[in-house]
Amino acid sequence: MARICIVTAGHLSTCPRMLKAADALAAAGHRVRVVSARYIDWAVAADLEVGRSRPGSWAWTMVDAGRRVGRWRHAGRGLRFRAAKVLAEMAGPARCPLPVAARAYGPTYPELVSAAALGGPMDLVYGGGGALAAAAAIGRRAGAPYALDLEDFHSAEQDDSPPARLAHGLAERIERAVLPGAAFLTAGSAAIAAAYRDKYGVKPITINNTFPLPARAPALTSRLGAGLRLYWFSQTIGPRRGLEDAIRAMGTGGIPGELHVRGRVEVAYFESLVRLAGDVAPALKVVQHEPAPPDAMVDLCAGYDVGLSLEQGHVLNRELCLTNKAFTYVLGGLAVAFTDTPGQRALADDLGEGAILYRPGDIRGLAAGLTRWAQDEAGLLRAKTAAWQAAARRWHWEHPLERGALFQVVTRVVGS
Repeated sequence: MARICIVTAGHLSTCPRMLKAADALAAAGHRVRVVSARYIDWAVAADLEVGRSRPGSWAWTMVDAGRRVGRWRHAGRGLRFRAAKVLAEMAGPARCPLPVAARAYGPTYPELVSAAALGGPMDLVYGGGGALAAAAAIGRRAGAPYALDLEDFHSAEQDDSPPARLAHGLAERIERAVLPGAAFLTAGSAAIAAAYRDKYGVKPITINNTFPLPARAPALTSRLGAGLRLYWFSQTIGPRRGLEDAIRAMGTGGIPGELHVRGRVEVAYFESLVRLAGDVAPALKVVQHEPAPPDAMVDLCAGYDVGLSLEQGHVLNRELCLTNKAFTYVLGGLAVAFTDTPGQRALADDLGEGAILYRPGDIRGLAAGLTRWAQDEAGLLRAKTAAWQAAARRWHWEHPLERGALFQVVTRVVGS
């Protein structure tokens, strides 16, 4: 079996694609080692939970990227990062040397490369979560092939601003240098795969953000006595994620219920949601929940009616992405409200009766769909059943086009 190094520039608990790859490849008998970063307190706790639930499954090195490394090392890393950004700005992202671009784009790039080298020989490096340059450098230094996961369209992730233009230019500089040399590329949605193909002439395979089927089918109910229960989660509860659309739609339809949001809270923003609900949807209660480990997310959907996947399309990446939340909802047996974006349209169509599809900002369209479910318990139950049946049929990690696709490309590179 092969020695595989998986690397991400973020917390492993916040990069479920790399976590699923580590679990799947280790279960297939490969010797897997993970290199990741840690810097956010709540995510450090989630990482520890991930480790406790997988004793001995694979080796794991965490690179400290926050202040826990010590004041002077933290200050030195920050100085190095800022200096690289200055050099990249002076040269222009498209013309600056790749090592400078990598250091200006990701402050932990050198530490990730060094930590991986300490783990010994490897037969394949698989990198994602902001670690494209690091994965390529690790592979080249080790004399091993590298593969890359394109969860997002990195050169169009942020709202336009001078820092965003620099970040996007650096992402493009890195991608042009490392994508052609990859043994294989995976992408987080068909729309993202197509965008990379059109921009760089590469051919990523689509591996969606699906999750394992639960041990038991969800208990599907549609008791509407307390109104419609909406659910949304992300790492951070913040603006431009469609939550205002949901609140306004509930108010427009006069629908009583609850909006439950899970994630790290920006207090001022959450208070603005509560005020908005009070102004336009007085029958709606807004409830905040703390972040949770990735393994718990499907179970935490239990008891809700409608999952919200309301990408606003204000940046190109948000038009193209098909996020974790949509696949989590259907495995939890929730009907799903989607915005009509290129990334989400095909999944919404496949769910059929289990989905609402509306244009971002079309409050009346969303309100009409939610009202239909809120006024018809039997119809809501049919919608939840349709979503779950689609998940069990196609949209889960064990499906041959998901985990099986990863096995196929890894086997092509390293053997069985």
